[in-house]
Amino acid sequence: MSRKSRPAAPKRNKPRAAAPARTPTQILAGIPERGLKIGEAAEVLGVETYVLRFWETQFPFLKPRHSRTKHRFYHDRDLEVLRLIKRLLHEEGFTIAGANKYIRENGLESLLAGKPTAVARPEPMPSVGDTSQKSVVDGQTRRVLSDVRRDLKSLHKLLE
Repeated sequence: MSRKSRPAAPKRNKPRAAAPARTPTQILAGIPERGLKIGEAAEVLGVETYVLRFWETQFPFLKPRHSRTKHRFYHDRDLEVLRLIKRLLHEEGFTIAGANKYIRENGLESLLAGKPTAVARPEPMPSVGDTSQKSVVDGQTRRVLSDVRRDLKSLHKLLE
């Protein structure tokens, strides 16, 4: 086949210019009626999309709407719940179980309404050398712990 008899190559479209990045405020201002897609909601909250998917499995009251094609859509209420979860986990230092318990005890609606509640913060664990707190360990527990310590020391010597 000669060069002249080849069919012409199809014309290629020029690549599109990327859409300008939107700020979370711009995204929120233009929340469509369908809600925000998971990527948009994650961008607004400042977390990754996998975090939102994980929180959905851990917090039973977090139920974004799903389309027929299984796409998640987050509405205003969902975003409020997500902000509450993020605040409890990231700012106030709750574990997931602790945040679930706190929300269950105080009620999701009252927390979203901003009613003040007393936050029961756990006591920090004393460090190994901290002797400022008195030990509340009975005799049997102390014996068991000393046996465990002795066993660990002997294992450590074997490993050296």
